[in-house]
Amino acid sequence: MTTKSDTPTSTTQIATSTPPLTGDADPRDHTFEMRFTSTPRGARLARRLAAVRLDAWGMPYGTAHHDAIVLIVAELTANAVRHGHVSGRDFHLRLSHEGRSGTSRVEVTDTRGERVPPRPVVAHPVPGITESGRGLLLVAHLAARWDWHLRPDGPGKTVWAEYVLPSTAAEGIVPSDL
Repeated sequence: MTTKSDTPTSTTQIATSTPPLTGDADPRDHTFEMRFTSTPRGARLARRLAAVRLDAWGMPYGTAHHDAIVLIVAELTANAVRHGHVSGRDFHLRLSHEGRSGTSRVEVTDTRGERVPPRPVVAHPVPGITESGRGLLLVAHLAARWDWHLRPDGPGKTVWAEYVLPSTAAEGIVPSDL
């Protein structure tokens, strides 16, 4: 921050020293977000980039929690493409991980608000379901919780799911519902 003198010939000087950047942010907290084309190719790219990010955040490929979170991303992005597609509109993926609680949150936003998923219930396989229709059952089985809400800032909806790492769930650390 600088101050300007009243005279045009004086120099500008620093008014106060800038405090160091310190805060309560946990260095284990991470966020990745990006828009993707609402196509199968966009959903595939979202899944692959999420897998790369999780690996970079210390959740290696091939581990149970990495694979579970990637599967949740895959199902939610595939649903955004299949059920939330509006021509010329993208979907948005936000993947975050809170290090203290061990919670990873996947949010997928599309622009189609009139086609919404059913509210979460205890997932049991339904007789007569064909090849499609199992995605949210998988999400319900893997995630600690999931739900959806309409976008407050435009048309469409956001479907989200939270996965809690098994070590933090065993310790009784449960994040607050958002």
